[in-house]
Amino acid sequence: MNDTKTIEVTIERTIPASPDDVFDAWLNPKVPGNPWNMADSLLLNPTVDGFFYWAIKGTPHYGRFTVVDRATRIQHTWMSPNTSGLESTVVVTFKAKGKYTLMTLVHSGLPDTDGGRSHEKGWNYFLDGFQSQMAISGAA
Repeated sequence: MNDTKTIEVTIERTIPASPDDVFDAWLNPKVPGNPWNMADSLLLNPTVDGFFYWAIKGTPHYGRFTVVDRATRIQHTWMSPNTSGLESTVVVTFKAKGKYTLMTLVHSGLPDTDGGRSHEKGWNYFLDGFQSQMAISGAA
């Protein structure tokens, strides 16, 4: 039995584009601002049961996609040195909000440690950059 206390991080951004465009851009490693774009090394297969391996500044991250519903929801597992060996879960949802998209990222099952809590800063960094990039690109 695992008695490790876990936490959850929830981050929302309103993106100036349609859910289709936001979904596609989030999974496209050629789009600046998303985490895949910043990888030093990347293997990405965003299909159900597809794996990803993502390394940034020498830190590996990896997981498996469990839900990929275009323009609606992405869910995948997530492991890195900062998850202390725990498999955590990332869920990203996309909801139309007028001409924009409300993008919500929930990362659950993170250990209640400095490493686990650091994911809030990391995800805010990526979502801020992604939101800015989507505004600049005029995807709306």
